[in-house]
Amino acid sequence: MKKVVFAIVTIIALSNCTTHKQNDMEKVNIQLIRNATLKLNYGGKTLLLDPMLSPKQSFMSFVVPDKNLNPTIDMPVSVDEVVNGVDAVLLTHVHPDHLDPAAVEALPKDIPFFAQIADKEPLSQMPFKNVSLINDKEMYDGISIIRTNGKHGPDELFETLGTVSGYILQAKNYPSIYIVGDCLLDDDIRNTIATYQPDIIITNSGGAKFMGTHTILMDADATVQVAKLAPNAKVIAVHMEALDHCTVTREALKNEAEKAGVQIVIPADGEILEL
Repeated sequence: MKKVVFAIVTIIALSNCTTHKQNDMEKVNIQLIRNATLKLNYGGKTLLLDPMLSPKQSFMSFVVPDKNLNPTIDMPVSVDEVVNGVDAVLLTHVHPDHLDPAAVEALPKDIPFFAQIADKEPLSQMPFKNVSLINDKEMYDGISIIRTNGKHGPDELFETLGTVSGYILQAKNYPSIYIVGDCLLDDDIRNTIATYQPDIIITNSGGAKFMGTHTILMDADATVQVAKLAPNAKVIAVHMEALDHCTVTREALKNEAEKAGVQIVIPADGEILEL
């Protein structure tokens, strides 16, 4: 009897410790601007992820040759509002739907700018003066930024689409965040989830098609699989309904998540999440 009572007391104590630990975690604010552009209040800093700040239909279509059809929608807030208060920029890769001329113009040129080492050459042609190129890991004022691998499409498109990265963010007393980036679900992504067991996972889930054929980032089914791989994480799906080569809508992803019985947060443009 004493052993049973001790076991029950131990379970309650462990449960209370877990709850206490969760309650002690600082909140993270994540605002979806549009597409993959996010403002993250994390570790006492405001990070701007993958800034695409151009007005509607101001740069090239990814479907129709020689037409300016992207972005397909305007931003929900002004460029000034996006840039205001940003401490640093975090870039997954230099494709124009993740870093466009409007962002290059609007951002302070001395802002701390973190990017993958594969983008050294194109970034050297830009006016930013404080660029840190991440091969494995960088520290930024108490925030650990760990670069992760992924594939932006099938192997035959590697030369065309180039290297892309994701990032793990870690900071004391903050939930860990896995920014997957423009990646298909593969063993790299599965291993990253298993290794780091992130509290928050941000997926680019638009199911974009290259030239109308090859899928080059996660679709609804892959996003559902991520939610199943990480049942204790909050999965946030973005990169939808802003570019003409993306095929997955918010409603379609919501329906797939409901059918699979998983929870996926699908923010609207401009929406601020507190996690």
